[in-house]
Formats: sequence, structure tokens, C-alpha cells
Amino acid sequence: MAPIAATDMTVAEVARALAAVRPARDSAGLINQIRELEDAKSAAAASQARFAVTLDLLQRRRQSDAGMPAAELGAGVAGQIALARRESPAKGSRLLGLAKALVAEMPHTLAALEAGQLNEWRATLLVRETACLTAEDRAAVDEELAPDTGTFDGAGDRRIIAAARTAAYRLDPRTVTQRASHAATERNVSLRPAPDTMCYLTALLPVPAGVAMHAALTRHADTLRNAGDPRTRGQLMADTLVERTTGTPGGITGVEIQLVMTDRTLYRGASEPARLPGYGVVPAGWARQVLTGSGHDAATATSHDLNVWLRRLYTAPGAGELVAMDSRARIFPPGLRRLIQARDNTCRTPFCDAPIRHLDHIIPWHHGGPTTHANGAGLCEACNHTKEAPGWTVRTRPGPRHTFEIQTPTGHTYHSTAPPLPGTSPPGSGLNGDQLTAQVMPDAAAPPAA
Repeated sequence: MAPIAATDMTVAEVARALAAVRPARDSAGLINQIRELEDAKSAAAASQARFAVTLDLLQRRRQSDAGMPAAELGAGVAGQIALARRESPAKGSRLLGLAKALVAEMPHTLAALEAGQLNEWRATLLVRETACLTAEDRAAVDEELAPDTGTFDGAGDRRIIAAARTAAYRLDPRTVTQRASHAATERNVSLRPAPDTMCYLTALLPVPAGVAMHAALTRHADTLRNAGDPRTRGQLMADTLVERTTGTPGGITGVEIQLVMTDRTLYRGASEPARLPGYGVVPAGWARQVLTGSGHDAATATSHDLNVWLRRLYTAPGAGELVAMDSRARIFPPGLRRLIQARDNTCRTPFCDAPIRHLDHIIPWHHGGPTTHANGAGLCEACNHTKEAPGWTVRTRPGPRHTFEIQTPTGHTYHSTAPPLPGTSPPGSGLNGDQLTAQVMPDAAAPPAA
């Protein structure tokens, strides 16, 4: 693959030129092309970093000229980068931070990225492992390692991390030690989906606490195994963690799980999948088993342990759009909040799958925006704050389902359409029906408020 000469070609023209490259005729030539394309990806990442820093400077200058306080300069820039790169706002913020570190403080790492000696992820590792240092010390680590000289040829992620940590500790051992002490304040628990209706519950803990928990679970599992329990050690550890955390063998306590499915799936055995907020799409058969208790093992709660409350959500014919509900209050009332959360599922900003934390007025309340189903959107906290930055506008637009348009300060527009509800079929098929929210609660619990 011949290199592209330095000309006034646009990025789109470069992309078309790459797409026009024909594959080599032999295996060695194909491997060479794959390597060259990998180098091109690294070079593109380096250019994106430079462009991101330039964009940040331009936006800050414009905001300063408009009279924005110094502490607020740069608001919304990471959000624009995230939309342009089809990433979540959180990832956009990290990418902007990476770009600033590479351009301002780590020129050798940036040069290595541009030359294909590093990919974007490994450059990120170097930036991350030197984040606790001053700008001068970080530049010294960058010069000492100098990955553009071939320091990391053949090195994997762990070797790169080890080299960066060693150099950082040598330059400023006190700061590195303080960073380790501060890390304990970042302990947290997170949840993310896994295949086959499973999920990953992850705890970030200090080493002593994590080791102690694992040892306790292992010891209890070994005790049960020695007593003849047929479950594997891993199953016993997982079941014990659930039981000790929730106080219930199956783990389902007085918390609504908001399982959304069609009436056909629940009553007629249809195969249309259901939706579980916080997880995603789940098979119809699995959803029915959760509600009826059929097909579960001893470690899972059965229908005798649960009360199931059904809330009917009516949808517009053909489109699968939830029927509107209005309120004169500034704050979305509970019923309307449930409706919008069931409709949106996760944050409605494009490419952001974060949980809904804020029920937002698309047209702000102080601009006359009503508290209605159509003017409401579920957003994460970061996206709700980003849309309030100067130059951002959001307005509703017609679409197959609830749709709104985001316009950034640069004039670029992005559209967000509510995800299809379970059972939603193409317009005109006539297959859409009522949606049911099944709320699973223990026997002693009262039904949730409507």
C-alpha cells in the first residue's frame, strides 16, 4: 500500500483513498497492508488529539469573549468531541484529557503514536500512569521512556505500565505513594450486562478488603462442598455473595425491577423479547420464568416468594410510542417519571448508555417548556449539565418514536430517537400491542404507587 502524499486532501478524501486500496495478492503482502493500516490508525489518533486540543482552545476563546467565567471555560467541549467520535460523554472527557496531556506534556509519546510505535490505548496507559505527576515530572518520564525510539518494541500492556510506574516512582515517590492512598476513596460497585441474561457486578476495593471478601467466600464454599452441596465452588461463592448482601436466597428483595414486555409475551407465550432496565433485552421465555418461577434452581427465588404487580402502558397504534401524559408541575411527577424511564431506558444522548439520573425538560422550564411526556427526556447527570452549556440547543422533532435534535455550538446536529419497546414492529404490520411493566416484589411488600 503506497503512502499517501502530503497534500491538501481532506480527511474524507483520505478515507476514500484508503477504501480504494486493493488487497495484495499474497499472504506476505496482506500482512504488510494490515500493519500499514494499523500505523494509519495510530497516525489518525495523533491527529485527532491535536485537533481536539485546537478545538478546546478555540471554544475557550469564544466563551471568554462571550463573558463566561474563567472557571466555566471549556464547558461542553468534551461533549462535542464525544458526539463527533460516536463515544459516550464520559469517554469524550477522557479523550480530551488524553489529547491535552499528549500535546502539552508528552511530545515523545505523541510522536510514537503518530509513527505507529504505539496505538491509542497504549498511549492512554502512559498518560494514565503519569497522571499524578507534575507537568515537569511527566515530561521527564516521557523523555526517559521515549517510546518513539523503539523503547517499547514488542512490549505488551503490562510491560508498558510497569515501566511507566517505575519511572514515575523514581522521580516522585511521595506523590505516587499518596496516589495509592487516595485510590481507596474511589472504591465503588458497578453493574454491566453479560451475555445470556447474566451480568457483572464489580467491586473496586482496597486490596485488604477484597482479599478478605474472597477468602471468606472461598472458605464458606469449601465448607458447603465438603458437606455434600452439589454446586460448584464458583456457584456457591456467587450464591453466598447474593444471599449475604440482600438477605434473601434469590436476591430479589423489595426493589422493583421494572421488567417490560408485551401482553402477548406474558399471556400467549409469544417470542417477542422483554426489556430489563439496567440490563437490556432478555429472552421472552426467561422473562416468563422470572414471573412464574418455573424452570429455576434452588438458588433462585420462585413465584411463591414473590408478588408480581402489572402496570399497563398503552401505546399508539403502529408506532409503539407510549401515550402522552402531562403535568403542570415543574418537577416530573412519579407517574410521568415512570413513563419516560420506561420509554427511554438509558440516557438519550447519542452513544451514551449511562443510567438515567435526571428527568430533563427538552425545552427548559425557564424558557416556557412544559412538564409533558413529549418535552421530557431521560438523561445522565453529565449529559444534562452539558446541554446547559452556551451554544447548545435541543428541540423535539417528528420521528417514528419520540425524537429530539441536539445542536452543538459548532452547528452540528445529532438526533436521538427513543428505543423501540418490546414487541414494536414495523409501521403498518398491526402487531403492536399493550406493554406491561412487571414489578417483582416480595410477598410482604405493598403494591407500588401508580
